[in-house]
Amino acid sequence: MTHILVIDDDRMTQRLLQRLLQGQGYIVTIAQNGSDGLALAEQIDPALIVCDWVLPGSTNGLDVCRGVKNNPDLATTFFLLLTARDSSADRVKGLDAGADDLLTKPVDINELKARVRAGLRFHQLTRDLKTQKQLLEAELTEAADYVRSLLPTNLEGKVPIEACFIPSRQLGGDCFDYYWLDPDYLVIYLLDVSGHGLGSALLSTSVLNVLRSQSLPNVNFYRPEKVLQALNETFQMDDQHDKYFTIWYGVYNYATRQLSYASAGHPPAVLVTQSGGEIKIDCLKTPGMPVGMLPDSRFIWQRTQVPPESDLYIFSDGIYEVQDPGEVAPLDLYSFVSLLGEKGTEQTIDNVLTRVKALRSEDTFPDDLSLLKIGLG
Repeated sequence: MTHILVIDDDRMTQRLLQRLLQGQGYIVTIAQNGSDGLALAEQIDPALIVCDWVLPGSTNGLDVCRGVKNNPDLATTFFLLLTARDSSADRVKGLDAGADDLLTKPVDINELKARVRAGLRFHQLTRDLKTQKQLLEAELTEAADYVRSLLPTNLEGKVPIEACFIPSRQLGGDCFDYYWLDPDYLVIYLLDVSGHGLGSALLSTSVLNVLRSQSLPNVNFYRPEKVLQALNETFQMDDQHDKYFTIWYGVYNYATRQLSYASAGHPPAVLVTQSGGEIKIDCLKTPGMPVGMLPDSRFIWQRTQVPPESDLYIFSDGIYEVQDPGEVAPLDLYSFVSLLGEKGTEQTIDNVLTRVKALRSEDTFPDDLSLLKIGLG
């Protein structure tokens, strides 16, 4: 049965409300003052609270209201504030304190019944929305776990790769992969689908499966620009619910130490080389629109000779767009690139993540966070 908490020190009002509400089939609990009312609210989790503005002691009705609304466990409780004050300023004050509705004394019985019914409808709607939100969050968590299960584990051997993937609260569209095309050629790519939610995750995993299975017809997967061209023809945003994606795709020849790459609207890969005491940073990027945005887009490739003692970093923009709103010194691409290179080849992913997480007051991120470190020493 529905539980209603009445907080009022007037005996006559208590009896009136208790008799009336119990007659409507509700369970009614009475509190004499604000502090007892708050304690009972936490104990019984009522669907609705009827509380007088003026209460004995140091806790008045507005204080009770604020306490209820600040308690996440009572987030769906409807708060009906009783008051003999009828000025507009007082009503505004009550609503600003968090009251969902106000009822002026002396109480009209029919109006009280109607407002209680309306409040309980609102309470039920709020509970339903909260339940649906929890179900959606659970589904997003499952989807994030599924995406994570598709991603490769860290690679060991002649080209070690360390990867980090932290999905956002809303689930974004990051995906990456790396594998040997043959004993000498290693392919590495990272993509980021626009938007958030299941739609973005589904598209990113579809692209990953297409690339992993090498099912793009008549494509030379050793040629980055050919791969991007084929992806653009296959995943046009008009056919993908207006979603497109950025991508960095590279092929590394272990024997010759040459890296061929192409990008489509993606942040540059960062090549950090340490020679003696000197650290050199190169940003590797080619011009090109995101994949799927324009059907006639063309992509170009470049090649670079990788010096000894080098590390390659590939990442999504979520890793340098993590600061809280209003951050005085926000992290941007330039400062993030500097962070990657500040310790040369001694830099670690753990250290980078520690620095990035320090910019957030929350544990979650507004966008997926992906970072790959490829040891090309």
